[in-house]
Amino acid sequence: MDEQNPRTVRKTFKYKLQPTPEQERALALVVRRCCELYNAALQERREAWQQCGVSVTLAGQSAQLPAVKEVRPEYYEIHSQVLQDVLTRLDRAFQAFFRRVKAGETPGYPRFQGANRYTSFTYKQFGNGAMLDNGFLVLSKIGRIAVRWSRPLEDTPKTVTISREADGWYVCFSCAEVPVQPLPPRGQETGIDMGLTSFATLSNGKHIFNPRWHRKAERRLKTAQRRVSRRQKGSQRRRKAVTLLAKTHLKVQRQRQDFHHKTALAVVRENDTIYLENLQVANMVRNHRLAKSISDASWAQFRAILEAKAAYAGRRVVAVPPAYTSQDCSGCGWRVQKSLSVRTHMCPNPRCGLVLGRDENAAKNIERAGQALRGAVA
Repeated sequence: MDEQNPRTVRKTFKYKLQPTPEQERALALVVRRCCELYNAALQERREAWQQCGVSVTLAGQSAQLPAVKEVRPEYYEIHSQVLQDVLTRLDRAFQAFFRRVKAGETPGYPRFQGANRYTSFTYKQFGNGAMLDNGFLVLSKIGRIAVRWSRPLEDTPKTVTISREADGWYVCFSCAEVPVQPLPPRGQETGIDMGLTSFATLSNGKHIFNPRWHRKAERRLKTAQRRVSRRQKGSQRRRKAVTLLAKTHLKVQRQRQDFHHKTALAVVRENDTIYLENLQVANMVRNHRLAKSISDASWAQFRAILEAKAAYAGRRVVAVPPAYTSQDCSGCGWRVQKSLSVRTHMCPNPRCGLVLGRDENAAKNIERAGQALRGAVA
């Protein structure tokens, strides 16, 4: 399979579940038991290294699962693949930790998970513990759960993940070989400059409005947060207030995601190749004056969605280094130093004299840099 033009892509399909109250309690119990296992396995690894200097492996902990079930018979009620996936998640967290240490980054040692952070469990093989039957999701030792089919499932799933969100339970089917659906060529290319005044500016001069979903919802979020603060800890009213706050945050998250999906789809339909900056958003949010606005725009999420839609549609997304894209003149290449407050590019070169919006100038530079990069690769 050609890596540049794959014939299939991995795609995840998410659907709302409609469990009965009894099934909801069973799902919540599985999540709680998985959280306990995760924390116990993490504690074992940490103490083995601190006290004996021994590294505990995934294989070693997986081999202990039968013994765990003997000591804790309640784990017999959970499918073996779900328990194995818990240990796999922990092992991936340690692998990421060691990778960051080796790269000289901030390590971030794996931490214990609270009930509000560990909210999902996974069946590693579709058909082994999780399967479909006449439109129902059948989970081992839980039963048949109704699914709200909002769109068709395009391929046979590889894994099945059950997750809990503020408004209920969801299932995610991960399909590894979904055939791509290439769009007809348009003969167009564009560069995209991500911003805060405008969410994005294309090299053809088009500006995409920044909806600022979190900013618009701040009053509702503030009210919901105050309601939580006034409630007595441990009370039923506080639990209801926490649920309401979580739903408010969830609505903002989904509004932003919906905007990203629609914007990315429009860009992919109009352009064969899309160039954008390889922004290090994690470093950019260290600027406390802009951190909230950058997080509200969520450039990293938009890029991930754009790349996924482009791969599915047979398009290309090329990331270019962001250095000097706003400073260089797109007309002559003259470097014009300017602060963030300067929103208009004015080239002092007497042979050029280009006057252009700062973001549009950057988008043109991004497109040109991407075209040069593709030429160098070829």
